[in-house]
Amino acid sequence: MFGSKTQASLDDPTALARFGGLEVVARMIVEGYMIGQHKSPFKGSSVEFVEHRQYYPGDEIRHIDWRAYGKTGHYYVKEYEEETNLRAYLLVDCSGSMAFHGKTISKFDYARQLAAALAYLLLAQRDGCGLITFDTKVEDRWEPSTNRETFGQIVRLLQARRPGQEGSLGNVVAQILPSLKRRCLVFLFTDGFDNLDSFAAALKQLRMARHEVVLFQITAPEEEEFPYTQPTQFRNLEKTGQEILADPHRLRKLYLSRFKAFREGLIKQCGSAGIDFLSLTTEQPYQKALGEFLSMRVQRKRQR
Repeated sequence: MFGSKTQASLDDPTALARFGGLEVVARMIVEGYMIGQHKSPFKGSSVEFVEHRQYYPGDEIRHIDWRAYGKTGHYYVKEYEEETNLRAYLLVDCSGSMAFHGKTISKFDYARQLAAALAYLLLAQRDGCGLITFDTKVEDRWEPSTNRETFGQIVRLLQARRPGQEGSLGNVVAQILPSLKRRCLVFLFTDGFDNLDSFAAALKQLRMARHEVVLFQITAPEEEEFPYTQPTQFRNLEKTGQEILADPHRLRKLYLSRFKAFREGLIKQCGSAGIDFLSLTTEQPYQKALGEFLSMRVQRKRQR
């Protein structure tokens, strides 16, 4: 049973971080709020029709598509793909910009804690879960599995990882794509700060490969509001040694305008590609992300 103090901490990611490592907090988040509500979006019939191919001696006659034979005069068989529980990859952005934090925990700490909670949630339902971390290239990789050691290994990799250098988000996602051999659900945890066209193109390639994608755009409150009032020294988290002293009054309007345009563009690109998009700040409860994700999965299932 959760006490009132613990329950209050569940709503505050920064306070929640004091309770222990990723494994402990992930269990608290899921068991305290979400356990038992997840259903795999791919569960249902035992097989799914994929495509036709030419009949070869030795193929089972029962798989011949007689309707196709009637139209073409050639024998074709239906190929099926056995459906299993969900296979998911957690893609966690470890680039330099994810190290930013203001009054809350960093974007990276928020991302990896949310990823750990989702791993626990998926594995509790016997869904296969894997992990890929990256900055300029892939840094850690654990293939989707339902084995008992999977959650512990994902947590260990996330706890050991630190934000690194900055690369092209679109290029790294494009590099990861060929290694995803089977249809899966891809969770991407990132601030999304990259060339929008390049990033959107990589996301669309994931969808064209029949993967489902959930994009968690994680930002700090300060990035959303730009609350600075005094001359402030801004440091480039992506490149060492780059700092600039600026008057925030002169920058605020332009910054907020560009930030809004980028966010709207990203939402539009995700919508056109059929990608689920969730915007989160590092002060929002993890339950918000889990709840919205599950709600979207239910809606997508009903649309099928």
